[in-house]
Amino acid sequence: MKSKLRYLLPSLVLLCLTILVNYSCKKDPYQVGLDLLPPSDTLKIKSTDTCTVIAYTERVDSVATSNCSELSLGSIADPIFGNSTISLYTQLQPSSTSVDFGTAPAVDSLILMLYYSGYYGDTTTQQKIRVYEVAQDMRLDSGYYSNRQMQVYPTLLADLSFKPHPKDSVKIKGTMYSAHIRLNLSKYSNYFANKLLYGPPSVYSTTAMFSTFMKGLYIETEAVNSGGALLHFDISSSLSKMLMYFHNSTADSLAYSYLLNSTCARFLHIDHHNYFNAAQDLKQQIFNRDTLLGKNMLYLQGLGGTRIRFRMPYIMNFAKNRKVAINDALLQFNNASTDTTLKPPPLLICIRDSAGLVGSVIDELEGTSYFGGSYNKSSGSYFFRLTRHIQKLITGYYSINRDLYIQVNDPLKNIIYPNRVTINGYKPLLPGALPSRFRLLITYTLLN
Repeated sequence: MKSKLRYLLPSLVLLCLTILVNYSCKKDPYQVGLDLLPPSDTLKIKSTDTCTVIAYTERVDSVATSNCSELSLGSIADPIFGNSTISLYTQLQPSSTSVDFGTAPAVDSLILMLYYSGYYGDTTTQQKIRVYEVAQDMRLDSGYYSNRQMQVYPTLLADLSFKPHPKDSVKIKGTMYSAHIRLNLSKYSNYFANKLLYGPPSVYSTTAMFSTFMKGLYIETEAVNSGGALLHFDISSSLSKMLMYFHNSTADSLAYSYLLNSTCARFLHIDHHNYFNAAQDLKQQIFNRDTLLGKNMLYLQGLGGTRIRFRMPYIMNFAKNRKVAINDALLQFNNASTDTTLKPPPLLICIRDSAGLVGSVIDELEGTSYFGGSYNKSSGSYFFRLTRHIQKLITGYYSINRDLYIQVNDPLKNIIYPNRVTINGYKPLLPGALPSRFRLLITYTLLN
């Protein structure tokens, strides 16, 4: 019997240790270490969500869209935000230098192709676009913003009324190609195609010479009355280009390509039509600066649309006459929209000082999973963790209490999201919205 116990004892000890380790691993990370503190110290850990916060919607002047990774076109009519329309400007480049089109060349057609990479909205609505030649120089190293417009020549090169089919293949002369738009730039005349075909050989010697000769194309979108979609196009695809079909005295069915790629200057022009058809509550906030309306509802829209200005006017009083360590500070808010067809966007939060300079919140350095900004579909909510930022505020690290801004597009990057979302305010009128209100939840320890 003693012999059996001698062999069983190590196994029993190992089993107990395994259970203990597994139990410890499942503990709340915010509670780890509390069992090591005297009971009197754990009583000093407190939580509150009653810190005064003020938030309201502001209009964004513009966003940088130059040299964006995707080109976009289209119009969408939103029941809350009204109409938004995207048009685009882009250069093209010759696919080779020292071009020889042969003897007596003649144009057959000139086709602009744009390869679909995605869309946002309803593709069953008919869209209309028009194409013109740009009359101003465009530069790859220049910064272009969403409110910028350039001069164009008045001659209409092409127009197209269509219902987008971003997932349907296109059949051309018996061959199937991935989904893309085709615009016939010789639809009304060969004026533009002949300019390219009969241009002096020197304009094809370098891309710079060609860009001076043919400065670019402007594709203008007409606003829709309802529905609509914003369409995205991949410029890295071989199907995004301009193709000139021609013949000469010795050969038929010839073709020459003009490239649309990352070395072409390009930018988007975005028009929200002054929010003419937007909800009255939204217009009151952005035009009349009625900041009190932010108590009930807040509005976020990409494409240089709207942002949320967030203030904590009395946060400096949080540590008044006492020493406080911030354990956790979570800014939480919920999507108030019932429309599930338009996916809510990822968000960011940044600091903007009185001079308009934009900076990051220090907690962002910890990574997205810690900092937040992603949409939680199951709970319909967002969060941002501002623990270190709040600690620095209450200890006087910042000379002034700078306001925070929540927005869809990063003002420091040319990543353009078209998505929008409506947010429950910090004192919503509907009682059912109170649990999901815009709030700051702080967990802290009293040190004295």
